[in-house]
This record gives sequence, C-alpha cells and structure tokens, in this order.
Amino acid sequence: MSISYEAITVVLIVIIVSSILSVVFKNKEKEDKGSVFFYYKLSYRRKLIRTLWTFPVLVISLVAIYRFAGLNKNENLILTISFLIIFLIQVIYNYLKWKKYRK
Repeated sequence: MSISYEAITVVLIVIIVSSILSVVFKNKEKEDKGSVFFYYKLSYRRKLIRTLWTFPVLVISLVAIYRFAGLNKNENLILTISFLIIFLIQVIYNYLKWKKYRK
C-alpha cells in the first residue's frame, strides 16, 4: 500500500487548519443551543451529539471506500478498524469532558 504525496498533503492541511481553529476558539464561550458552523465553538455536549450524528456518514464513507477504492481485504480491515477506533476515542473523550464540565 503506497501513500501518495497528495494524501499526505491533505492530511497535513487538515491537521494545520484543525490546530489553528482549536487555538482560535480555545477560550471563547461555547454554544449549547442553536446552530453553530464551527465544531470548536460547541460545548462538549453538543460535540458529542454531532459526533454521534456523523456515524452514518462514517458507515457510508467506508462502504464507498470498499466499493470504489480497490483496496484488498487487509487494507479495508485496517482502514475500518482505524476509523472505528478514532470514532470511539472521540465519543468517549467528548462524553467524559461533558460529564466533567456539567458539574
């Protein structure tokens, strides 16, 4: 499995933009009601809800990758496990932070 320079570039851009937005919204008041465009402006409760709502998108994305990417079974398995682990870590993290700040 070879990773192209384009894929590495996209991942680096996502990490950089995510880091910048995280710093910009770090000490700002978080929104718990209404619609908010930036994920970083949400409270941990709303982040948890948004994360749970993205699960169907994750499943559809994985199905599309299986269908059109042409990866072998091992690559598909590694990709699925990686996505699910990241998703579960994000859900658990947001849940624990929500419970901590709710008190």
